[in-house]
Amino acid sequence: MKKIIASLLVLLSLQVAAQEGKVLKIEFEGLKKTKEAFLSRLIKTKENEPYDKDKVNLDIERLKRLPGIANASFKENTDSDGVTLTYTIEENFTIIPGPRISTASDGSFAYRLSLFEFNFLGNNQLIGGFYEKNVFNSYGAFWEHPFLFSDKIGLGFNYQDITREEPIFFEEGEKDYRFNSKMLEGKLLFSFDFNNEAELGAVWVKENYRFEGDDPILGTPANLDADKWFYRTAYRYVDIDIDYQYFDGVQSEFIGQYIHFQNGDTAGEEFLNDFLSLRNDVIYYKKLGAKGNWANRLRLAAALGNEDSPFAPFTLDNQLNIRGVGNVVDRGTAAIVLNTEYRHTLYEKGWFVIQSNTFIDAGSWRNPGEGFSQLFNGSSTRLYPGLGIRFIHKRIFNAVFRLDYGFGVGNNATNGLVFGIGQYF
Repeated sequence: MKKIIASLLVLLSLQVAAQEGKVLKIEFEGLKKTKEAFLSRLIKTKENEPYDKDKVNLDIERLKRLPGIANASFKENTDSDGVTLTYTIEENFTIIPGPRISTASDGSFAYRLSLFEFNFLGNNQLIGGFYEKNVFNSYGAFWEHPFLFSDKIGLGFNYQDITREEPIFFEEGEKDYRFNSKMLEGKLLFSFDFNNEAELGAVWVKENYRFEGDDPILGTPANLDADKWFYRTAYRYVDIDIDYQYFDGVQSEFIGQYIHFQNGDTAGEEFLNDFLSLRNDVIYYKKLGAKGNWANRLRLAAALGNEDSPFAPFTLDNQLNIRGVGNVVDRGTAAIVLNTEYRHTLYEKGWFVIQSNTFIDAGSWRNPGEGFSQLFNGSSTRLYPGLGIRFIHKRIFNAVFRLDYGFGVGNNATNGLVFGIGQYF
């Protein structure tokens, strides 16, 4: 018994000794744009505190998640007085153009041009905007500083003026509207700790729908105007290890919104009920072997309070949930979507990567006026397997140019090509 106790005391003393060496100095190598003072504030390891290698490893993971950093590592130089710690940083290029092309609902050519800077002033602020031509003109501007007040609290604003032709699906038939939304959002950003983040914000929105056509459907509004407030909260749990194009770990994001109609057009007031919108995404990544990556996303969404409104909040769309299905082809008041894909590195040299992608997108929707049982009875289920390819620049933030082709399964299913920037999820 005495030998066991003695052995435990020796192990404990060795552990304490390994953790108690003082951090004499922290240095950063490889910084070009990112400010050293910003990174010093962000990392948890501090000078003149006990050296903790586990804490340093968490710092490395935290740094690799920043848009401005492509990769990070550390070196330690130990002497009798303590440890000199050097973080080696490989920065991303963060001024990112974002072209996107598609087909508008009227069959015309649609495009979106954006330009964002993800490391503005060297402290990972986001600033940028977009212009979109999708039958009509739209634009938006964004600014976020996640660490404005401290390493835990930030602030963000954005303004968007969006005009599109959108189909609305009534029981009497489909009807195209000219939709315009002007919205201003402000939000507080919270980083509670390494894994937990949250947002709390409000959005002022002025919307109107104008019927496009000469033959309105009897019993449906020709015009609809509404001023409304979105009260929005978001929570994210992130535990992902990133190694350039490879991801390993889990992320969960919950978004809850309460939509309050301040006033509206009496001609369409039956469609303007206050409602609650809930959505949760769980994403799981697993690195397989030296070149493979398995990625999965499960999305659950439901709206409560507007179950009968044809102006449903969840859309079935190429860029959001099911690749190959088309642009805004249906709307629902609840949804279950599962996306799974296998990414495999075909070629990698220096900064350039070519990656193949094999995927299956599946989902079901609850149509306005239907019960939750419709999510499970097969009447609104979509299944789209497909193939794709990725062209990746390892040292430009989010520089993943993706091209996917989805093959619809079932009666009246469509096939379609989907182009975008960044991984699908």
